[in-house]
Amino acid sequence: MLRKFYILIAGMTGLIFSASVYAAEKWDMPMAYSASNFHSQTGAEFAQCVTTGTGGEIEIVTHPGGSLFSGNDIKRAIQTGQVPIGERLLSAHQNENAVFGFDSIPFLATSFEDSDALWESAEPALKKVLADQNLHLLYSVPWPPQGLYFKKEVNSAVDVANLKFRSYNTATARIAELAGMNPVQIEAAEISQAFATGVAESMISSGSTGYDRKVWESLTHFYEVDAWLPRNYVMVNSGTWDSLDMATRNVVNGCASIAEYAGYWRSIHYTQFTLGELAKNGMFVGPASEQLKSELNEFGVIMTNEWIEQAGEEGQGIIDRFLSR
Repeated sequence: MLRKFYILIAGMTGLIFSASVYAAEKWDMPMAYSASNFHSQTGAEFAQCVTTGTGGEIEIVTHPGGSLFSGNDIKRAIQTGQVPIGERLLSAHQNENAVFGFDSIPFLATSFEDSDALWESAEPALKKVLADQNLHLLYSVPWPPQGLYFKKEVNSAVDVANLKFRSYNTATARIAELAGMNPVQIEAAEISQAFATGVAESMISSGSTGYDRKVWESLTHFYEVDAWLPRNYVMVNSGTWDSLDMATRNVVNGCASIAEYAGYWRSIHYTQFTLGELAKNGMFVGPASEQLKSELNEFGVIMTNEWIEQAGEEGQGIIDRFLSR
């Protein structure tokens, strides 16, 4: 990560302020998470970097919290040219192509270092999939490790039977099914209301999401199971990207590499801070029981095999490259 960052930044030196486009453009950038979330903050800094680096020829304006398009609609809006750029949770599109779900295979990459290695293994395949969908990848940032939230003590799958479980991608819905829970698709912006009204009773997510949404107002327990580190990614419409001259692309790429680096380290530092805030606000924060961890690992084996079957040779290649690093 560090070596890649410095190479990219070195390549960007001298290009800031040198980019030119035919006319000044405003790029609206929809984002699904709240303005206070570290992904949104990183995106805002990226937007300012591009605006400054192009001398205002491209002005990127971020719209966090699903205020311009809801999370489910962001990718389609970019593909169809309604907006030129945006950020979305990568695995939210796994139902379109299994490659989008490589980051949410349970217990495959459970640390930041492993997440980074898995990203490098999958990035070429992902770029190819996105290109076929009229999209160009700019950068990606991992979330902190995913843990389990409940409103009661939980020691095994028996304790979670029939609970309403907030799902945000194929993997979370599948875990709910395997554990005997009922998945309910809920966007991040709707989490607080969903738990307050009983629409959802549990979820798997990071400490960051729980902190942002003050889930201690409805939930009581967070179990550190480090299931996976899902990623957000920023993409741009391919037509928009192709219309830029090389100098402008270099500025955008340089700003994207800075954002990816900054977001990665933000995520690391944010992990312990947010877990501390959950505990400070009265939640139990700690490891899951051995029984629950054993059951979750069994789910992980099942879901890994299912993902490889869905992703085919391309998916197997991602796994093989990651395991052989």
